[in-house]
Amino acid sequence: MQSKSATLAAKLRDGDEFIVAPGVYDMISAKMADRMGFHALYMTGSGTVASHLGLPDAGIATYTDMVSRAGRVAGGTQTPLIADADTGYGGLVNVRETVRGYEMAGVSAIQIEDQDVPKKCGHLSGHKLVPAEEMVAKIKVALDSRLSDDTLIIARTDARKAIGRDEAMMRSEMYIEAGADILFYEAPADVEEMREIGKHFGGDVPLLSNMVNGGVTPVMKPEELKALGYRIAIFPSSGFLATCNALNSVYGALREQGDAEKGGVDLFSFDEFNDLMGFNEITEFEERYN
Repeated sequence: MQSKSATLAAKLRDGDEFIVAPGVYDMISAKMADRMGFHALYMTGSGTVASHLGLPDAGIATYTDMVSRAGRVAGGTQTPLIADADTGYGGLVNVRETVRGYEMAGVSAIQIEDQDVPKKCGHLSGHKLVPAEEMVAKIKVALDSRLSDDTLIIARTDARKAIGRDEAMMRSEMYIEAGADILFYEAPADVEEMREIGKHFGGDVPLLSNMVNGGVTPVMKPEELKALGYRIAIFPSSGFLATCNALNSVYGALREQGDAEKGGVDLFSFDEFNDLMGFNEITEFEERYN
């Protein structure tokens, strides 16, 4: 049976199918997305930090925090997992251990960025970058550290917001030359810039687009992104933003009217939730052994 990593790698290397990866941030969101038939899931750093710690994505979460969550998501789902690994959580030795840890946890594609600490969400401002040569070294270490070539290394540059377009283009070329499996050019400002990125790099390496609702990059449909030269789109924020809005409505109705169902949100049935969490399997187990 082909591994999840091999399945994702094959889709990128051998086919032209566009990959849509919804953002997941806890096991409920992961299990919901897993049953939808996507080619990949994306463990969003911002959403995971918010869900786990209740804090902003500002370099506060540690490697231990994130690899344990990645392992839970990968182990509890059937869909290949793309996971945010921030800066690799330190220097070159840290990058080596991050890649090994994420891979052993079951992650199929590992995203590493060129921000300096403390890192920030890519669609905010005030980023600081490590030298491009340092990021090149991180990419090479990541590639050399993985146990399987099917585990993909995603190189993300945040230079567009931190410095500007020319720096982002230059770094992208360097990261591709270093051997990155996928290029993640963060926060292009408009469609024309995205078209330029696709034209310049799309023939060299699969391109990933970050579709952040409310971010600086226009949110586009998969077929539009494919026409621009992209191969993957992550939608990191749609799940947790929808959840926040639904909870705001439901909790508000419960507080003001004493009835959560007055919030205008159709509630998942209790039976459906138990099925999602696997209670049917628990029942079958108990019947078999008790």
